[in-house]
Amino acid sequence: MNVPELKAQLRAHPELNVTILRPDGTAIPAHYHLTEVGHVVKNFVDCGGKFRASETCVLQTHFSSPRDDGHRLTAGKFAMILDLAKPILSTEALPVEVEYEAGVISQAPLAGVSAVNGALLLQLGSKHTDCLAKEKCGIDDGCGCAGEAEPVEAGACCAAPAAGQRCC
Repeated sequence: MNVPELKAQLRAHPELNVTILRPDGTAIPAHYHLTEVGHVVKNFVDCGGKFRASETCVLQTHFSSPRDDGHRLTAGKFAMILDLAKPILSTEALPVEVEYEAGVISQAPLAGVSAVNGALLLQLGSKHTDCLAKEKCGIDDGCGCAGEAEPVEAGACCAAPAAGQRCC
C-alpha cells in the first residue's frame, strides 16, 4: 500500500481510532504514538554485483509505558501527520512500512486497511529476505535446479548437475 492509498482510507474514516495489527494479527498497544514519518532511501549492491535502490515511507510508532494512558490516534489526526511529511517525500507513491517495537524493533509493509467494528485496522504484512541474483548464485527458485525451466525429478539434478550449476 502506498501513501495516497493510506491517506484515502484515513480520510474516509476520520473519526475512527487507528489500530495497527502486526503480521500475526496481534495489535500494537492502542496508546501508541506516531512519532516519525520518514522517507528512507536504500542504495545497495546485490551479491551479483548489480547496484540497486529502493525507497519507502516508514511510519515509526512508539509507546513509552506499559500502562494505557488513554491516548488514541484517530484516522483524521493520522492523516494530518502524514500531510506534514509531504515536503520530505520525493513522491507520495512510496510504499508504506510501519516500524514498531515488540522485544526488538521490527518493520513491516502495510498490507491493507479496513474499517471493522468502529476502528480502522492497519494490517501489516511480512517482510522477507531474498537473493536478488539467483541465477548468478546458482540458487534454486523452486522449479528444480538453478537455471532449469521445468521441475526435475527429486534427486535428478543432484545426481548429475549440468556444468556450471550447483546442486539443488
